[in-house]
Amino acid sequence: MSVPSTLATPNESPSTTPSPTPIAERARNLGESDLGVSEEGAPIFRIDQAVITALAQNPAVLQALQEIRRTKGVIIQIRAEALPQIGPSSSFNWTDPNLRDNSSFSTFSTGGAPPPPVGGMGHGGIKNLRSDISYNVQVIGTQLVFNYSTFRSIRGTFFQRDSAYFALRNTVDSTIALVKTEFYQVIVNRELIVVQEDSVSLLQSQLKDQQNRFEAGTVPRFNVLQAQVQLYNQIPQLIAARNAYRISVLQLAKTLGLDYVPGTRVRLPLRVNGDLTYNPRKIDLLAAIEEGKRNRPFLKQQRANVLNQIEQVHVAIGSWLPNVNANGGGEWLSRQFNPGFFENVSKGWLTTVTGSWPIFDSGMAWGKIQQQRAILSQQEITYDDDVRQVELEIQTAASNLAQNRETVVATEKNLETSAEALRLAKARLDAGAGTQLDVLNAQVQQTTAQSTYLQALFGYISSLAEFDRATGAQSTYSEQFNGVAPHATKTRTYYTGSDADARGRPKHPTGWESTTTTTTSKSQGGGR
Repeated sequence: MSVPSTLATPNESPSTTPSPTPIAERARNLGESDLGVSEEGAPIFRIDQAVITALAQNPAVLQALQEIRRTKGVIIQIRAEALPQIGPSSSFNWTDPNLRDNSSFSTFSTGGAPPPPVGGMGHGGIKNLRSDISYNVQVIGTQLVFNYSTFRSIRGTFFQRDSAYFALRNTVDSTIALVKTEFYQVIVNRELIVVQEDSVSLLQSQLKDQQNRFEAGTVPRFNVLQAQVQLYNQIPQLIAARNAYRISVLQLAKTLGLDYVPGTRVRLPLRVNGDLTYNPRKIDLLAAIEEGKRNRPFLKQQRANVLNQIEQVHVAIGSWLPNVNANGGGEWLSRQFNPGFFENVSKGWLTTVTGSWPIFDSGMAWGKIQQQRAILSQQEITYDDDVRQVELEIQTAASNLAQNRETVVATEKNLETSAEALRLAKARLDAGAGTQLDVLNAQVQQTTAQSTYLQALFGYISSLAEFDRATGAQSTYSEQFNGVAPHATKTRTYYTGSDADARGRPKHPTGWESTTTTTTSKSQGGGR
């Protein structure tokens, strides 16, 4: 599997922040006192490193890989029912001679006297010739000759394997989108700390200035109280920004599958290295919808489920058909009158052919067929609904992308305006022509503009990641999942374009297409 170029960190665009020091650059240099927690020794991740780590360690991806292994085991198990099976069986018996009874020979006696001795055996001679030990050894091979249900079950297991493979690909796409969203969420939360710190610092300097003016007798005490209230209202927002950053880092670490490392002090498990950049992309919605329906592993997984259910219908039909098995092998049997343990062993070949055909089962097979056909119809309905779901997701992602793109452009223009308004408000206050309230309002507007701009950048990036996931373009595949990609997944069996139905057959007109009828009306005064 190859990582697409869209996963690489895009080139950094010139910062539009009016501050002499870019917010992104200052955010990289935040220390423990700014973040409220240590980052010492934490590994640093770029976006491409984060994606690769998640694909190797994310629990959802690992579980999807194990599901493929499970379905391969199911294939082996079901296929074994149609292949030869050979195994030995044996029995070994020992009987105490004292438990033998030869009373059956007393019927030949006359007058109650024992029969005359034969060959010197005397009374009980036959009993003494019997072996105390008997055994039977068989080596039997079994071969299924015909069972329609078994053969169709084997075909169904291959579709189950394909479904598990496409589930893996769908999980990979979702994981990449999630990592990108959480990665840039960490970045935006870190930069919001800088925005809140700037606001708090400005309000602190404003409070100090008003205190100096109050001591000089140029302003009333009300100005000092107003500056204090504004500062204390802003500090909780800085605290919340720091907490949001810490939580976002921990959430990203969980998605990447990073374990908690105990130590002598609490520290964050990782640091991120990246910037919020705006790289607009032109979207062709109609082409994107068609591309999404053709590429989404989600639809291909549902196609595999439909094809598997078709096989289950045939498995139920097999209940009506005959079942034929053949057995063959060799047998070694000890004789009852055996002078030695391994002497005079009877041996030979065994061959058996068995068959059964349920001529009348009171409708049991028909009931199974009806059930499986109903489930097949449900699967086809689900597939059609999933196609509409994909169309909805793509259109929703495109709409969100357009909204965030417009928001970025609008807020980007407002950054310089808010900074200039704050500068003029402070200059007017210093010159005695403005009021403190003007400065505080301008500061609030600048903080809002900066926060909105950063959130708009993050919204655009996350919407772009969701759009790539919805269209199946989140990642590209070389179909080299260490041998887990079945060959059938590369064929037209899993073509899911608009011109194919749930079973992959070409769609035909349904007869419900709308038609337009044009009529020509003549005015009442018109001639013939």
